[in-house]
Amino acid sequence: MSSSARRIAHLDMDAFYASVELLRYPDLRGQAVVIGGGRNAVPEDLPDGTRRYARLRDYAGRGVVTTSTYEARALGVFSAMGMMKAAKLAPDAILLPTDFDAYRRYSGLFKAAVRSFTEQIEDRGIDEIYIDLTDIDGEARDVAARIKAAVNAATGLTCSICVAPNKLLAKIGSELDKPDGLTILTPADIPTRIWPLAARKVNGIGPKAAEKLAAIGIETVGQLAEADIALLQAHFGRNYASWLAEVANGRDERQVVVSSEPKSMSRETTFERDLHPRGDRPVLSEQFTRLCMRVAEDLRRKGYVGRTVGIKLRFDDFHTVTRDLTLTAHTADGATIRHGATECLKRIPLERRIRLLGVRVSALIPAADQGDDPAPVQEELRFDAEPDSPVFR
Repeated sequence: MSSSARRIAHLDMDAFYASVELLRYPDLRGQAVVIGGGRNAVPEDLPDGTRRYARLRDYAGRGVVTTSTYEARALGVFSAMGMMKAAKLAPDAILLPTDFDAYRRYSGLFKAAVRSFTEQIEDRGIDEIYIDLTDIDGEARDVAARIKAAVNAATGLTCSICVAPNKLLAKIGSELDKPDGLTILTPADIPTRIWPLAARKVNGIGPKAAEKLAAIGIETVGQLAEADIALLQAHFGRNYASWLAEVANGRDERQVVVSSEPKSMSRETTFERDLHPRGDRPVLSEQFTRLCMRVAEDLRRKGYVGRTVGIKLRFDDFHTVTRDLTLTAHTADGATIRHGATECLKRIPLERRIRLLGVRVSALIPAADQGDDPAPVQEELRFDAEPDSPVFR
């Protein structure tokens, strides 16, 4: 089937973690709220029936922002930003702790609501999915509106959804009219709605790639679509240049992958700035541990255990390296995954700044089939605490 005949939706929950918290604390609606605090950020119920909330200015530590409300984002506070930096931008913002149990519960509710329409769903994480609507009767806008209404009825939350000919355009489109957006994109909309966007709005073009494009005079998707392929190849290599040319013109033939037996689960993050393996060790440690814990949470939530742990590093020169390690037993334990990922890390010379870090667990089996695998070994969570470790050269 040609991409023009397909109807692919991308559904993204609006400020998901923060929105779940606002259901619990409705008095915070309309305020700048940051999620990512620890126990000290738990609201205090006062005798007069009011609550005392922690403020971002009082935070001390090396944590990162999990998410923020749109009011906090307007002040420059975004997910994965260091808390101390966020505190300088929005010192009066309310700080709340994360509650992943609640987020997983609401994630299950919104996905169940969508499955009442179709099982053709690709799960992309706790707060977003792709949906193949090709075989669902009705106008795209009507179907999308009904899905949004079902999600709201099930959760009390809003989502933004875009229906487009492919996953690429659907992903971009779901951001265009947030929050509570409903967007329809066709190939005819590419020049007016996609080409004016900054190149970094395309999923897969990160901050560093956007900088390299800007250095050769390409800042928008439209300029990328008009760029000479030889110029792109000279700066990005043949494969990445070919991909850039395709996505700039809105072409993407990937299918919505509906699989009940995933082969792997992974989490990765691209840093706001390239991090030095030694100089930025505390930030790397925080992010590395967080990724391992998130993968472990994904495994447990979906009922799987894995035996092969892998890491992915992309350096400031765009060189990407992966390493894998097979464990002695299947696991969904975050500390065990962290230990295996650290062993993988030790096999990579860290001589350049790091722009992307990822953790993956593969060789999955259902947790119910784990049998008599030995219990996971609890390991201390650290990111090479020894200053003279050969991991950092």
